Amino acid sequence: MKFISWNVNGLRAVAGKGFADVFAALDADFVCLQETKLQAGQIDLEFPGYRSFWNYAEKKGYSGTAVYTKHDPLSVRYGIGVGEHDHEGRVITLEYPDFFLVCAYVPNSQDGLRRLEYRMRWEDDMRAYLSGLPKPVVFCGDLNVAHEEIDIKNPASNRRNAGFTDEERAQFGNLLGAGFIDSWRFQHPGEVKYSWWSYRFNARANNAGWRIDYFVVSEALKDRIVSTEIHNEVFGSDHCPVELVLA
Repeated sequence: MKFISWNVNGLRAVAGKGFADVFAALDADFVCLQETKLQAGQIDLEFPGYRSFWNYAEKKGYSGTAVYTKHDPLSVRYGIGVGEHDHEGRVITLEYPDFFLVCAYVPNSQDGLRRLEYRMRWEDDMRAYLSGLPKPVVFCGDLNVAHEEIDIKNPASNRRNAGFTDEERAQFGNLLGAGFIDSWRFQHPGEVKYSWWSYRFNARANNAGWRIDYFVVSEALKDRIVSTEIHNEVFGSDHCPVELVLA
């Protein structure tokens, strides 16, 4: 089974930049999108052989997630059952016979870290939600954190910036400590590769990036990991797609 996750930073925008061609070329069983920035009815973008599920933020043009799947789920959940978090369209969970697929767009702590305190509550609640699911979990999306210094081009100068604070990195460590694996780092322990580049300072051309898009899987799925990839050859967004293949 092939899984793709991609923060498209506006699905209507990326639809005009070859999204359908990339979707076809990746040929995945599951395509999880973040930051769709849509309301219901604002786009008609379906693909033969796939069903799609959408979670929209109450605020227009903001956040939002979607999942395209070739496999009909047993159930679908929107949000994590915590009112504080569930109005921004950030989480979709699909249940299958032997795993849950959770697509998430994790809140950014924002400039000046003005949302860091909220982010810490999100992390605790999200970890509790994932740990409480009664089957192994494939958790993917823009998790808005570069876990280790190897995951960011300029760690020293970004130390207190959103996405690379000690607090956010520690929370990612807490998730791994709760029985989860960073699948790409598990397979590529010393490799430097990024999934997001700022639109400023010619960052992508200079590969001054961050790895903040992940497939985090339950320990129980470790032996089923066949391959992982970061598709930094794909353009159209400030993020690129990331991939997981499970046996």
